[in-house]
Amino acid sequence: MIIMSVDFGDSRTGIAVCGKSELIASPVTVIHEKDFDKCIEKTAALAKEQRAEEIVVGYPKNMNGTIGERCEKCALFAEKLGELTGIPTKLWDERCTTVSAHNYLNDTNTRGKKRKAVVDAVAAVIILESYLGYRKNNPDM
Repeated sequence: MIIMSVDFGDSRTGIAVCGKSELIASPVTVIHEKDFDKCIEKTAALAKEQRAEEIVVGYPKNMNGTIGERCEKCALFAEKLGELTGIPTKLWDERCTTVSAHNYLNDTNTRGKKRKAVVDAVAAVIILESYLGYRKNNPDM
């Protein structure tokens, strides 16, 4: 199944996708959009372009597992994206993905403007890899 992941942000939204084999998550792009509705429209267009069969939106719970304002915004984003595309859309716990993305970029010595341009796409890859790992270990889902 082709699955697209979204790391939604107020200014930048990272997008990653995996192919039908569900083996490798690859970064696609970062959407630079501050307008909530326009970001949903651009994300929907990418989902159709990538022929996504499922969309996973990062759900940034607090470290203690509680849900805050950011989670609510991501849940609304996922709901509207699902309505617009007709593609099944799920929320996926993304705690620490941005920190992990920064660590990966440290390992590759990616700095400055280039780092800022790709960190959200890397976070989307981490979200998708986590989700794919779960699917692999839970084939009944």
